[in-house]
Amino acid sequence: MSPTETRPTEPSREERGPGADAPEEARGAQTRADRFVRELAELKIPDPAAGRPGLWLRLGAVLMVAGGALAVTAYLVSHGTRDPLLQRDAITLGLGGVTAAVAGSALFLRYSLTGFLRFWMARQSYDIAQLTDRLLEKEVRK
Repeated sequence: MSPTETRPTEPSREERGPGADAPEEARGAQTRADRFVRELAELKIPDPAAGRPGLWLRLGAVLMVAGGALAVTAYLVSHGTRDPLLQRDAITLGLGGVTAAVAGSALFLRYSLTGFLRFWMARQSYDIAQLTDRLLEKEVRK
């Protein structure tokens, strides 16, 4: 070795990062997890913790309950009077309540299923990656 060349040194524990002293299987799993996080970022899926989906989910639940309560109240008012003008107003309010309940149900269903399907897709992606790794290991052994 010439005087200008330096001997490569092994990186320190801090430079290697967390999990560097872990067994080979754990490091492989960490690499797979890092790859999974990177692939999810490439899909540009919004972060569920951002708050907006939770807001829409709560709004859907409130609309569902409030719309149902308004519809029931309007029904009781329309049957509790003989005044046709008041009955027509109550029927209109009842239809508005039913509409709000249906819209709230759709919002609630959409955002609650989004969370479930996001988890399902992540799980499927992880399982497929594991299967691929196992198949590649079998090919390498042959």
